[in-house]
Amino acid sequence: MANKKNEYYFTTFAQLVQYSCDAAVLLSQIINDFHAEELETKMDEMHEIEHAGDKGRHVMMKQLAREFITPIEREDIVSLADAIDNVTDTVEDVLVRIYMFNFTVIREDAIKMAAIIVKCCEALKEAVVEFANFRKSQTLHSLIIEINRLEEEGDALFVKATRNLFVNEKDPVQIMAWRETFDYMEKCCDACEEVSEVIESVMMKNS
Repeated sequence: MANKKNEYYFTTFAQLVQYSCDAAVLLSQIINDFHAEELETKMDEMHEIEHAGDKGRHVMMKQLAREFITPIEREDIVSLADAIDNVTDTVEDVLVRIYMFNFTVIREDAIKMAAIIVKCCEALKEAVVEFANFRKSQTLHSLIIEINRLEEEGDALFVKATRNLFVNEKDPVQIMAWRETFDYMEKCCDACEEVSEVIESVMMKNS
């Protein structure tokens, strides 16, 4: 386990990914209990989560700028913080599109994709928490594999959702809007996998 001086970075990584989890859960709740008239309020709630994540990242960058010795390479700290921040941003992007396209009804495929986003974020949180012990961990590699598996499941859901859209939807505006929304939902899973790839890279460098 990292010593007290180094614990700051690993603890902050875990805090940052918790914002991603909070955003994913909020998105899933909105989609599962959808009320179009509440979207503006929900967007404010989502943005508060995203802003808190940005603030946590900025505080970490200030700390990093003051230190000469870090537990892992400086560029890896920046890359990991940025990748986690991107997860939260991408989840918010999904809700922005639901609002912009003025959806009044949520498709069943979107509900399924929101659920896999939550699972990806939860698996990512496990991996990031375990990352503090990456030099000795017996489980981190399997956690990364699980994130990869969930990302592939998200890809499959995206393909199925897009096909269902083109087969069953006749309104070209709805096709365009939902196609882009599904794409952003799939990007959430990709973003989680990108974080795991940074973690894996750090493990390789230090093995």
